[in-house]
Amino acid sequence: MDGFSFRRFGYAIVALAVVLVGGMVGFHQLLDEGWIESFYRAVVTVSLTGIDTKPQGADAQLFTILILVAGVAIFTYIAGAIVEMIARGVLTGAWAERRRRRAIDRLRNHYIICGYGRVGRRIADEFREARVPYVVLDFSEDAIDAAREHGDNFIKGNGTEDEDLMAAGLERARGLVASSDSDSDNLYIALSARTARPGLLIVARASDEDAAKKLMLTGADRVVQPYSAAGRVMAHLVLKPQVAAFLDSVTGASAPDLRFEEIEVTPTCGAAGKTIRDLNVRKETGALIVALRKRDGSFDTTPTPDASLDVGDVMIAAGTPDELQALEDLFAPQEAVAR
Repeated sequence: MDGFSFRRFGYAIVALAVVLVGGMVGFHQLLDEGWIESFYRAVVTVSLTGIDTKPQGADAQLFTILILVAGVAIFTYIAGAIVEMIARGVLTGAWAERRRRRAIDRLRNHYIICGYGRVGRRIADEFREARVPYVVLDFSEDAIDAAREHGDNFIKGNGTEDEDLMAAGLERARGLVASSDSDSDNLYIALSARTARPGLLIVARASDEDAAKKLMLTGADRVVQPYSAAGRVMAHLVLKPQVAAFLDSVTGASAPDLRFEEIEVTPTCGAAGKTIRDLNVRKETGALIVALRKRDGSFDTTPTPDASLDVGDVMIAAGTPDELQALEDLFAPQEAVAR
């Protein structure tokens, strides 16, 4: 679409309108015709449609030739411009942009990825694998091309701008990932998102410990340091290779039948207040509750069968997709079950 001038195309449309109006006035004066007849004659002359009567008088005939030549020149330019628009994808691009905007406007409880570099693209891969709705927000052409290639919903803009965050559906989003290569950009993104949505889940990227502290102060819920995390994983691969291999197998794509899920115990579910033994979770669902995040924020990393599942607790469960679905149904609100 680069290189196409909408301004020149607009000038051509204006020139066409001027020729039509001038032709109408000229034919009205030279042939003493009504305004409607004069406008009709100007349109059929400019468009080369032709007319069934020859204008009387040399002046009218010369004027007709002048209008005809001007119309041919303008129509030729407009036709060429339309072909150029189609060839450059201006029209198809505009339609695609409109469809993409409508798709983003329909999203609810989605995630926003601010920064579509190597880290952002890996995040998108995980979201795509989990079939989680998300929107990419970036301004670089390389990032936009990558998002378009993967069929992602995207906004070409900057996560530091409130307008662009709103265009990505911030007010309806479930969470935001600030994955820009720039710590300062991630700070602005986290601050803007937290100001607009105090309850939004925000995960940010930081290059070092100092940036991580500042991001936590600006409102990020979790901060990830890729270089530190990569070093930790590499150390585990050397020191504890089997543990690292196991964790990789249960959290990566190499184990497609094993998933982890978070399930919150709500007041309206019938299982609230009961123990794992009372519910016979393992037998009824096949899923395994591997940890509990209690309402006060503490973790029970080895919950026993007598552990109570209270309102506000979050279960971390492992199992196949069907087993996890059965566990979610067990803790679903009673109203939803009744429907």
